[in-house]
Formats: sequence, structure tokens, C-alpha cells
Amino acid sequence: MMILVTGGAGFIGSNYIRYLLAKHPDYRVVNLDALTYAGNPDNLSGLAAGKHYEFVHGDIADRPFVMELFQRYCFQAVVNFAAESHVDRSIREPDIFVKTNIVGTHVLLDAALKTGVAKFVQVSTDEVYGSLGPTGYFTEETPLSPNSPYSASKAGADMLVRAYCETFGLNASITRCSNNYGPYQFPEKLIPLIISRALKNESVPVYGDGLNVRDWLHVEDHCRAVDLVLHEGKAGEAYNIGGNNERNNLELVRTVLRELNKPESLITHVADRPGHDRRYAIDSAKIRRELNWTPLHSFDTGIAATVKWYLGNQPWLARILAREEKPI
Repeated sequence: MMILVTGGAGFIGSNYIRYLLAKHPDYRVVNLDALTYAGNPDNLSGLAAGKHYEFVHGDIADRPFVMELFQRYCFQAVVNFAAESHVDRSIREPDIFVKTNIVGTHVLLDAALKTGVAKFVQVSTDEVYGSLGPTGYFTEETPLSPNSPYSASKAGADMLVRAYCETFGLNASITRCSNNYGPYQFPEKLIPLIISRALKNESVPVYGDGLNVRDWLHVEDHCRAVDLVLHEGKAGEAYNIGGNNERNNLELVRTVLRELNKPESLITHVADRPGHDRRYAIDSAKIRRELNWTPLHSFDTGIAATVKWYLGNQPWLARILAREEKPI
């Protein structure tokens, strides 16, 4: 199978490409990535270009470029990870999120429809559902109610995917995951941020009271779920993917600091960000029931393995941090 994976140099996308090539060694994967701040070629070190893997540098919002790419390769499937994904950045620069997440997705959908792509998977987020109270879970029937420019742009993309399925008959499915963690995550995200700062004995910032709750999902379990949706997901359906590992931010920070043998005195509470959703929690019953998916990583073993990976890959982390610290 010839598959286009967009955003494959990012955290989840790179883990997915590694999973895909290991699971399906006869597939050919083209990785399209714009290599913005979160796209890192080091994430795919060891994957040599050849019969089964090729990297292409480009922007999913560049319509002529994308159309030429689709015509050249005749993709059978597309898995769209490409997205601007950090809430804080979306508050500062919402226009970039609209361009990549909405316009870029539309360009991909159009190219897929015009070139006869057999399957399109849109990788989305539980943030499109908004915020939960202290109880209850997001299901696939929960109305979309995004609260940040990031989540609004992802919700818009989801609606375009649905429209292309319903109106034009494109075989497309949507996945909505909870917070991912694991190897190769960009260090502005919470877990690698804790690790990178704690290793230098710097303060670890926690928004507000730190009691915002997230459901944590190991990236390998997410990759397995996306692959199942690619091969077995139904057209027009959305699938929630969660780890059933709810933790508030303060609890998570304390857990990571314990794994690093660092003191909790590094924790510094900072002003909460605007529109900070209080709680996310995913009901994954549908994908468990229909596609026989279940997470393999418990939170305790997964977080320990993740911390161990970062400790064993400090040169990788240092290169990213050095790149971010360079003046523009």
C-alpha cells in the first residue's frame, strides 16, 4: 500500500511512521512535513530513504504542490497528522492555526478526492469537545464545543472531513485522542517540559492551581488505534481514543519529578492561561467494541518508560532546546 503520512516529522506522526513500517513492512510511506518548529528530522533517525520510506518537504496548505504530489505518487491512503497543535501558540497567532489546520486539511481532502484515494484518516483531538465537569466522559456523540483557537481549528477540520464524506463520498474517518506522551515529544509540551527543566534544576511552571485534569495516552497505543482505523474504520465515523489515565496537572508533575528524583520545590504556579479547559476524559468504548482496540500501557509503566527514554536521549533533547533558544 502507498500511504501519505502528513506531519510525520512531529511527535505522534514520527511514532506512527515507525509503527507503520514495523507492522506493515511491505508498505511504502511518504512523509510530508513542513519542518516548522515542532517538525524534527531527528525523530526519524535510522529510517533511510529507499523502497519503503521517503521524506518530502512541503506545506499541506500549498495547493499546487500538494496536487502535484498526489498525482505523482497515486496514494491509496492518507493519514493526516499535520497540524499546529499548541494552545498557547494558538492564542498568540491564531491565523497560523487556521491556515494549517483548516485550509491545509481542505487542500488534502480535495487532492484525495480528485486522485481517488481509497482511505483518509483525520487525526484530531478531544479538545474539540470543550471542557467537562468533574464527572462524565466525551463520547463520539458529544457536541463539538471548542474553547481555544487551536481546538476551534481542529473542529473546523473535522467538519470538513465529515462534509467530504457525506457530500462527495470520500471514505474518511476521524480519530480524537486524549493527551499523548512518549518518545520524541517537542519540549514545549508538559511532560518533556518538566523533564528538560528539572534536569537543569529550573522551576517547573504549573498553570493556575494545577488541578486541570487530562486523560493520558501513550503514543504507541494511539498509533495502534490509528492504524486500526486506517484499515478497519468505517466511512464517516469518528473514534475516540483514550488511555483511561486521568491525572490533574499537579499530580502529573509530581509523578515525573519523583521519577527524576527531583524535589517538588521546583514547582512554580503561574497565572492560568485564557480559556483553560478544566477537564478532559475520553470514553473509548466504541473503538474497543468495534475495532477490538485496547491500550497496552498503564500510566505508571508508561510514564516510567518515557522518563527513561528522555534520560537516555538527552543529546536529542539538547539539540531541540538549542534550536529553540537561537535568536530569530
